Amino acid sequence: MSLRIGLISDTHGLVRPEALAALAGCDWLLHAGDIGRLDVLQALSAVAPVHAVRGNVDTGEGLAHLPERLDLELGGLRVHLVHRPQDIDEQSATRAALVVCGHTHRPLVDEIHGTLRVNPGSAGPRRFSLPVGVGIVEVRARAPQPRLLTLAVPPARPRRRRGA
Repeated sequence: MSLRIGLISDTHGLVRPEALAALAGCDWLLHAGDIGRLDVLQALSAVAPVHAVRGNVDTGEGLAHLPERLDLELGGLRVHLVHRPQDIDEQSATRAALVVCGHTHRPLVDEIHGTLRVNPGSAGPRRFSLPVGVGIVEVRARAPQPRLLTLAVPPARPRRRRGA
């Protein structure tokens, strides 16, 4: 059995059509926090069922109740989902085959002590020169294979200086 898990983080209230297109066909979506607005989760749930954790900006209506961490089993794959990397529960991470986090806006795939750790980066407003992206994890025979996808989005408009 194969499973396709979409990873998204740091949307900060922005639902990009490019992100929805990239995540189409996923069996599950995991949002690693800094959602920004409840309608982001509603838009994502039109693509696939969503599990989400609360990020440091998720204090508004409908988001403040979200957990800081989630331990899930999706198709036999154990997953630990958290917003900030420093909040990863190492005991839960040791039992998981996949740890997903966000917060830094920097996409990253790493393996620590045999556990795959993925940060899909930010799918929200562009920050500094970091890419805008999402992640996909293909799971076959309980072995997760991650891919980071950089979304083709228009460049950010330059900010106008006051008095200019």
